[in-house]
Amino acid sequence: MPDVVQTRHGATVLMCAPDGPPIADEQSAVDLIGTLWGQDVQWIVLPVARLTEDFFVLRTRVAGAVVQKLQQYGFRVVVLGDISVQVAASSALRDFVYESDKGRQLWFVRDEAELDARLSAAA
Repeated sequence: MPDVVQTRHGATVLMCAPDGPPIADEQSAVDLIGTLWGQDVQWIVLPVARLTEDFFVLRTRVAGAVVQKLQQYGFRVVVLGDISVQVAASSALRDFVYESDKGRQLWFVRDEAELDARLSAAA
């Protein structure tokens, strides 16, 4: 299944396929950005399956590098899927998710229904 650009609640969203190339570092974020050239995408939705385990270990700085690179190019980021195991194992990740979810640039959502609710509320 390929990545798909779609409009959801007035926002243009890239829904990344779970089986696409892993987002493992800043370069893989740049590669993803390259596929969007010329498209007016506002949000990039990254399924948990596309992210390496290092993304959820904050001391590796993978999450920060990936999110920062995507945001430098003007994209907002959504991590889609269940990360309850990772959050339970790390108070730093729990705090990061909590603070991120209060903002408008990075969200962690469990499923597409929660994504739609957040996008609708933000519209």
